[in-house]
Amino acid sequence: MSATPASIALAARAGGRALAALPSAARTALLHRVADALDAQRARIAEANAEDVAAAEALVAAGTLAPALARRLPLPAAKLDALISGIHAIADQPEPLGRRLRHTALGEGLRLEQITAPIGALLVIFESRPDALPQIAALALRSGNGLVLKGGREAARSNAVLHAIITEAIAPVVPAGTIGLVESRADVGALLALDHVLDLVIPRGSGALVRHIQQNTRIPVLGHAEGVCHVFLDRAAQAARAVPIVLDAKLDYPAACNAMETLLIDRPVADTVGRAAVEALAAAGCALVGDDESALKYGIPAGADFRVEHGRAAASVAIVDDLDAAIAHIHRFGSGHTEAILTDDTDRAAAFLDRVDSACVFHNASTRFADGYRFGLGAEGGISTGRIHARGPVGVEGLLTTRWRLRGAGHTVGAVSAGDWSFDWADLPLDGPGPA
Repeated sequence: MSATPASIALAARAGGRALAALPSAARTALLHRVADALDAQRARIAEANAEDVAAAEALVAAGTLAPALARRLPLPAAKLDALISGIHAIADQPEPLGRRLRHTALGEGLRLEQITAPIGALLVIFESRPDALPQIAALALRSGNGLVLKGGREAARSNAVLHAIITEAIAPVVPAGTIGLVESRADVGALLALDHVLDLVIPRGSGALVRHIQQNTRIPVLGHAEGVCHVFLDRAAQAARAVPIVLDAKLDYPAACNAMETLLIDRPVADTVGRAAVEALAAAGCALVGDDESALKYGIPAGADFRVEHGRAAASVAIVDDLDAAIAHIHRFGSGHTEAILTDDTDRAAAFLDRVDSACVFHNASTRFADGYRFGLGAEGGISTGRIHARGPVGVEGLLTTRWRLRGAGHTVGAVSAGDWSFDWADLPLDGPGPA
């Protein structure tokens, strides 16, 4: 009898509790086991991924799969190397659970502490990118959370193999159901109804996917939506530094959610640094589309839709009056993902960093740095463009909540009214036991 979505979710919740109860050293060792298993099974992974890539190419040719999804599908050796390295790094991170955030003596002999704890049971829904599966699994293992995964059909073979390798690696220590995998789209609807079992949904994919999940569940949703990222060429930018950053932001990996989608050009440098950047993009094979002014100035097509995530070697271009106009454009059309200013004026850079309301805001650096691995988190469960709980690359810290623990010696609230004891709310050391 095959497992039902409900039984998979319940197994993940039970497994998460078993995982969270392990000593830190045991969870560290478990993650190293997972990384080593992926390293040892490279041929198995490569074979499954090659089959997915070949099938995806046929679907793209038939017009039934978006090219952007196909471009995110390959799992080459270099990407697997980074994946394995990231899991080892997550294993070696400081213990995230039970970390004391607040420590207070409410009164004599009554001690309160707030500590970090797992969220519980997570559902992560992602499209394409099979490398997301072991990344998310590693974060869940380190943070003590149970996990249910739903990948896209285009990566079904890769996901099945990666999931099997991970569950084989953890099975001697925690229940294999700690990390569950569902394959049917119908299973997602059933899982979204399990708000009494699952504690958080993280959808990684298009804005349409995120909105669909938000509208069809009572489970809290941590959205990883479109990356409509901007690079602003400020009037104090220098071409020698700015142009290579623009090229990297757009063309290092055009399908990534942290790739530049819109180049904003400060009017005073439209004929100098701006033109150099536009010409460099065009020479590198990037398809450009502008507003009326930039189209006329640079000889590119007009009619840019500044809310679109191109997901390929294409970008929108706009000329803006000044820094204020650039920020207004970002706030109007952006998705709140990642924005960058290229300038040698530190005051203008500081204003941009302070005022732009996005998850990641950079100065003189490519938007492609917006990544959990590059931020030193080891991996990411997604890049949250929302503002509640976690924002930006979601690492282990983003998968934690808190608990309160109170230790007393027969204390009662009624005794306060009777004058037997009183509150003093004295701060105690975070790293020590404090008075009993």
